[in-house]
Amino acid sequence: MTSIGLGHYLVVSAALFCIGLFGVVTRRSLLVIYMSLELMLNAANLALVAMSRFNGNLDGQIMVFFTITVAAAEVSVGLAMIVALCRKRRSAHVEDLTTLKL
Repeated sequence: MTSIGLGHYLVVSAALFCIGLFGVVTRRSLLVIYMSLELMLNAANLALVAMSRFNGNLDGQIMVFFTITVAAAEVSVGLAMIVALCRKRRSAHVEDLTTLKL
């Protein structure tokens, strides 16, 4: 049986990032785009943890801690904006963002 190496983790991370990028580029719903952005962020976190683990230091894992902290702040601000858009326009499509100009 073969052991799982760094390349395996990086391939999974790249696949998750590509799926997230595809979701951002092709979808119109803000919630789906938002979830795709979070998937891309988690793919980067997976790559950081894998590199940290195989290099034998904690630098990548410390960066992931800060990335998760920033993602939590992003979630609160992003979801508040999506809720405000839904209340104002009764939909959560990207095209409705241009109508929020002052």
